[in-house]
Amino acid sequence: MKAMVLAAGLGTRLRPLTNDRPKALVEVGGRTLLEITLSRLHSFGVTDVIVNAHHFADMITQYLQANNNFGMHIDISREDVLLDTGGGLKKAAYFFAGKSVDEPFILHNVDVISDIDLQRMLQFHTENESLATLAVQKRTTSRYLLFDQAGWLCGRQFGENGKSEPARPSQPGHALAFCGIHVISPRIFPLLTEKGIFSIITSYLRLAREGEKILAFRADEYDWRDLGTPGNVDRAAEALKEAGADDRT
Repeated sequence: MKAMVLAAGLGTRLRPLTNDRPKALVEVGGRTLLEITLSRLHSFGVTDVIVNAHHFADMITQYLQANNNFGMHIDISREDVLLDTGGGLKKAAYFFAGKSVDEPFILHNVDVISDIDLQRMLQFHTENESLATLAVQKRTTSRYLLFDQAGWLCGRQFGENGKSEPARPSQPGHALAFCGIHVISPRIFPLLTEKGIFSIITSYLRLAREGEKILAFRADEYDWRDLGTPGNVDRAAEALKEAGADDRT
């Protein structure tokens, strides 16, 4: 099984922790965000991973080499210019070609940790023949994704009562927060007509508008943390320490 880890961002919200390293190498409880993500993916059967890199890209390459790629086959997709999530994924399309062309893959932000059951999410994706499945929760955020009663993506909304952007003519049933974890079918690549720098959410909204099935995987029962700020990193490390589970991902 294959996966992509999104790790190319500048990590500006994590400063000063990212003044001398990429956000992927920021540590939580003595482990880097990249190690935590890779270990978690490996525990669910992922053997082949591509990591996109830009900020301190050489450090990521050297770190992986020093750790024997954590027992996985890992490629690095270097971005001379930050391509955002959609552009980064499109650049890495070659990695998902070949014998496993029909097998779904996981796309995972490096700066989130959770105990979301990825196997259950993959099964949900496969059984529903979805183009993409997004882990979402009912929680407060600055940007919501809107899903209809059937769980299909139908728009997005900025803030609790902010401007909404419909993608389908259906009636929204749920405004949910995205967790930065996707299961995607490789058939998405020829459908990514956007070029250069673009967000994958922009593509999802367009594809939903065109009738493609982009589904919500409700992850309310699972623990999830955004590690995009130093305060969040400190709180996550303390929570792991208190739980006596420094190896939990």
